[in-house]
Amino acid sequence: MAALPDAVDAELPLRAAELETLRTQYEKEGDMAGIQTKFNYAWGLIKSNARRDQHLGVQLLSDIFRVSPDRRRECLYYLALANYKLGNYGEARRYNDLLLEKEPANHQATDLRKLIDDKVTKEGLMGVAIISSVAIVAGVVGGILFRGRRR
Repeated sequence: MAALPDAVDAELPLRAAELETLRTQYEKEGDMAGIQTKFNYAWGLIKSNARRDQHLGVQLLSDIFRVSPDRRRECLYYLALANYKLGNYGEARRYNDLLLEKEPANHQATDLRKLIDDKVTKEGLMGVAIISSVAIVAGVVGGILFRGRRR
């Protein structure tokens, strides 16, 4: 079984020339593009900082997942990474958990689970802080208006 990359690898985009090479190869093969060509291009797209590229990478990986059972393990992990980068933490967790069901000792998937959980916790706390701030402001404004009416 091939080792999966660490999650941090998804944060480092390819150089434009490298991504263009993968794109050219994929387009050259057209409808006959091999699974490996499609997979390499999808990984390059996921590493991109452009959300449009990342979404296309997810689409290509989803296609590979459907048609190539022997690549499903890799696709689960890369789909989890892609959705993590896109901020789709529920989807990222779902794909990652499916992989961990099959491979509970997978270190990369375990590390990704921690990253996902930390991000969800952090964003959840930020959401609570924002809601609390809005409630406080609404209370102050309401208090001021209420005092104004009493006079």
